[in-house]
Amino acid sequence: MSDSFQVTLSTLASDEGRPESELIPELLNAGLNQYTSNERLWKKWGSLSVREKDVAALVCLGYTNREIGARLNISSETVKDRLESTLIKFNITKRTELRLLFANWDFSAWEQA
Repeated sequence: MSDSFQVTLSTLASDEGRPESELIPELLNAGLNQYTSNERLWKKWGSLSVREKDVAALVCLGYTNREIGARLNISSETVKDRLESTLIKFNITKRTELRLLFANWDFSAWEQA
């Protein structure tokens, strides 16, 4: 175990008033859950078409369907269709859920395109 990990673990245990041995399984479980969740999200992202990725990224940046259509030179109806297929692939129903799902992703490259 690295020194920095040991210091972090000791600090966390002290802050929570719990023994380190009790925290280790919880931290490992949380880390593995986050890792596999990110892996699944990345895999689903990879299943999107290029246009679905474009639309999803611009939705996550806060653009409206009309603004996305103008940026991508497609109709608002096409944007709506691509967004709908993306939402289905992620088993969600709202664009706000998509934004929450990708809240930690950096889509700034789409702003420059």
